[in-house]
This record gives sequence, C-alpha cells and structure tokens, in this order.
Amino acid sequence: MATHLAAVALAKGAPFEVQARPTPKPGPGELLIAVKSVALNPADCHMRDQGLFIPTYPTVIGFDIAGLVLEVGDNVPVGAFQPGITRVAAYAASFWRSYNPNYGAFQERCLVPWQHVLPLPDKGISWNQAATLPVAVEVPLSAWDIMGISRVGEATAPPSSSSSAVSAALVGADTSREAQENKAQKREALLVWGASSSVGTMGVQTARLLREYRDSPFAAVYATAGAANEKYVRSLGADRVFDYKEPRVVDAIVSAAREDGLVIRHCFLATGQLAPCQAVLKAFFRDDQGFRDNQGREKLKAKIGSAPLIPLDAEEVDGVETIFVMPSMDEGERVAQFQYWMGPWLREKLANGTIRPSPEPRVVGKGLEAINAGLDVLARGVSRTKLVIEVAE
Repeated sequence: MATHLAAVALAKGAPFEVQARPTPKPGPGELLIAVKSVALNPADCHMRDQGLFIPTYPTVIGFDIAGLVLEVGDNVPVGAFQPGITRVAAYAASFWRSYNPNYGAFQERCLVPWQHVLPLPDKGISWNQAATLPVAVEVPLSAWDIMGISRVGEATAPPSSSSSAVSAALVGADTSREAQENKAQKREALLVWGASSSVGTMGVQTARLLREYRDSPFAAVYATAGAANEKYVRSLGADRVFDYKEPRVVDAIVSAAREDGLVIRHCFLATGQLAPCQAVLKAFFRDDQGFRDNQGREKLKAKIGSAPLIPLDAEEVDGVETIFVMPSMDEGERVAQFQYWMGPWLREKLANGTIRPSPEPRVVGKGLEAINAGLDVLARGVSRTKLVIEVAE
C-alpha cells in the first residue's frame, strides 16, 4: 500500500507529529493532490491549540493547498484536470468531511472535491503564491454573499444569502446617459476592516471589482490598516485608508463618508475588533441616510460579515446585524459556492491581472515538521504577509 507523510493532530493542545499515512484513492467527484505548499491561517492555530471544530482525533487539519493533480475520480468534468500536468490551488474540505484525515491540507497527499480546486494559469504564479489564494478568496466572496451583496454580473443575490440583494450588472466604461445616472446613484462606501491581513487584502481587491460595476451601489472602497500599509492597501483598490490605531478612527471614517456624500451599511471585518465596525454602521443608521429600500419604505439593517468568530458577549447594536462568514452547511449549496469562487471567474481574473495573489507569501519553513513553528509565528501576529510552508519541490 502506498503511503505518504502527514502532520497529524493527536490531541487538543498537542503539537502535530509527522507520521506515515496510507495514501487514499479519490472517490466520485474528487481529486488526489500532491501537495507542494500550504499556507497557514489563524483558524489553524485555534484548531491545534483549542481543538476548534475537531470532533475526534487523530486527524489532519489545514485549509490552503497548492499542488499537482495526481489522480482523478469518477464524475469529474472530463479534461478539466490532467494527472501529472494540472497545477492547482485548493481549499481542503476536512471541515465538511468530519475531519476525516484524508481531507486535511497538512500532508503530502490530500483528497479534495473538484469544485474546491482552482486550475492555475500556465505562468506567473508560484506554488507559494498559489497557496495563499483559496481562503483569502473564499472568505470575502463569502462575506459579500452572506450580506446579500449581489455577485458581479448577477442581477440578484445567490439563494443562500440572508438578506435583500442590491442589483449588479455587467462591467464597462459606458458613457451613456443611463451609465451616468447609475454612477450618480452610487451612494455607498464598502468598508473593509483589517485590510492588510490576508483575507483583508483580497477583500479590498474584490470590493474594488464591486465598485467598478456600473449598477452596484458602491461608489468607494474604504479600508483600515496600519499606517505602514496604507500605500499597499491603496494599490489594491482602496479609495480611503484609515489607521485603525488612531483613537478617533470611527469618527474619521464617518466624517469622510459624509464629506463624500456616502453612507456605509456593509462592512467586512477581516480581522480586528467588532465594536468599531458596529459604531461606524450605527452612525449612519441613526442618520437614516440610504437605509431605506428603493421606494423609501422600510428601514434596512446594516450588515457586518465577520471573518473572526463572533464573541459570545458581543453587544447587539440597533440596526446592525453581524453574521459569521462561512460557506453554506448545505452540501449542494456549498459545492456550488466553491465552484463559483474557485472556478472560471477567479482563473480569468488571475490570468488578466484584475486579481493578484495578496499579500506576498513569506516562507517560514520547509517540510511538514515546520508547521508547528510556523503556527507559533502566526500566533504572535503578522501583517501584510501570508505564512507558507514548502512541503515539496
């Protein structure tokens, strides 16, 4: 029986141990991936140290993968993935497989549903850059869905979203009277809090695409980041960047939006504290500006899509709804979501440069034995970088 090495979680709070495991065969709808690089995420730290989400041990965890397709199971689109040829980034599915160790990222061979897999462009993206993509892309796109913001090019929000949709249409530099009127009707700024984090940088990039669509409600992308990262966050598409360390940052954001003639009723909390986001949105809810439907009738709630877990003692703020960001728990909806997030949409945008891997990867070790130390570095805090382990050449 073929075997491979894995960084195995044996118990809550224990470091991973590198062990040999039997190499599985892909089932229907699955690919077997030879893992080249993995990226580290804050959730990995919580899972190793606190057992978050893990129902039983031993297991293998991890989410972000870059690698080479080795085998293709039945019921995978013909020709989409070529064994030994197709380079991919993939979002590991262990969470939806009850942490069956065959589906965790931190090993040399991993099973992945094909809908979770992005075939990489032929050139321009390294294994390490590719490993930064899956979670960074999924989280903000999931946030837009869950807050009811229509996908780019779609007239309505996806069925799994939890709130009313705002119309979005096809992109183009249309100078017609209709386009000018649409532009004039853009009354919102979309706020990304924690924009120099991995999911925050991709939040800014995807928010920029929403802003550029002529029928979206978004006229600007606002972001928070440390002062040292302002220029970088602007380069990704933020129109205004606010230093989250400033004591009066909430007032600065609210004042800027009012100066721009905009309201803020959608916030993606990539990282950081929930309370300042609530305070920003609450200010505009009180103003009653832009919070009614198109006929000026019922008052609409502001929404925060939170990547961090929502604290149990989080304050409830009138007019502001906070939703934890994660894919649908319904299997059919989830695979459809991932097929959209990781499919032709992202592949095209990587190829034409409208989306780029962000932030830059920082290699913190080689081999699976380096994952524990890499997570320790991540737990101490990083900014404007994504920590990566090179698993194989």
